[in-house]
Amino acid sequence: MTDPLPFWRTTSLQDMTPSQWESLCDGCGRCCLNKLRDEDTDEIIWTDVSCRLLDTQTCRCTNYERRQRKVPDCISLTPAILEEVDWLPPSCAYRLLRDGFDLPDWHPLRTGTSDSVIKAGASASGRCISERRAGMLEDHITDWPGNWPENAPPCIVHHRHNNS
Repeated sequence: MTDPLPFWRTTSLQDMTPSQWESLCDGCGRCCLNKLRDEDTDEIIWTDVSCRLLDTQTCRCTNYERRQRKVPDCISLTPAILEEVDWLPPSCAYRLLRDGFDLPDWHPLRTGTSDSVIKAGASASGRCISERRAGMLEDHITDWPGNWPENAPPCIVHHRHNNS
């Protein structure tokens, strides 16, 4: 007997339960890093400066339920917004599934542990500084948040098995 396909391969992003949707986040913290946008090219410029609510070691929001009250420009990611967002890191599960890829082997839904995100080099843990201490964003420009994690294998396309 074969194991059933995991929910992210059988359920469209739009049809996921809130619990399924939230579980897609691997907790890397890279989406919570401040980004700049080049006015001429519209290019995203990555920094290693985190939102003031991000715990820079655990890469978890210190006030997730009230984050939008504390940080008004914090975005609550939804399937509708996901179609317009261009700043998610390349290994983000929401971006991967939106673009027809499967979750990477190191994703916590596959491994059962969040340590796999750190081992794959996807996490911002220990690699970022809080905006409360950073100073000028321009002094913290870096490439790694916008690159595929250095210790992770490339992602493989799968055939979607959803009803959309």
